Amino acid sequence: MSDEEFMLDTDDLERRMDGAMAALRTEFASLRTGRASASMLEPVTVDAYGQQTPINQVGTVNVPEPRMVTINVWDKSLVGKVEKAIRESGLGINPQLNGTIIMLPIPELNEERRRELTKVAGQYAESARVAIRNVRRDGMDQIKKAKSDGMSEDDQKFWESEVQEITDKHVASVDTALETKQAEIMQV
Repeated sequence: MSDEEFMLDTDDLERRMDGAMAALRTEFASLRTGRASASMLEPVTVDAYGQQTPINQVGTVNVPEPRMVTINVWDKSLVGKVEKAIRESGLGINPQLNGTIIMLPIPELNEERRRELTKVAGQYAESARVAIRNVRRDGMDQIKKAKSDGMSEDDQKFWESEVQEITDKHVASVDTALETKQAEIMQV
């Protein structure tokens, strides 16, 4: 095998690791920080028209004030289902009905709840790190296969260091995102 034959697709590895980071950001957005945010409802789905549908596809989600989220449900028949989905979502919010508008007052977080949320954030970050390490393992497996097909040891070391460098960069960004989120949660 000549040196030019093996070309590891580092762009693909980076894209997959970026996907793990995007998933982490979505999970972090769903964590309540004591401040109202429309993104906190993203993981909540409603049984609408025979399938699970995101809340933002059955109504308009607004944040009229820092401690309030409102959902203006378009179809009156879905108001009860949306309310039930929010109650069962584990967000710890008690919805209040006002016609087709569901109001979600965001209570202050107590110290104990803040600590629980930082632990949850840590679990989300660890899941992202595992996903990144799995992508790293895939890259290393490709390099090992190429080595067994005749790649030189210098090329093997080069590609392994490239994969490790990409992995380290993404794990560091997970750690930074986690520190930022935990500081945001603990902020009173």
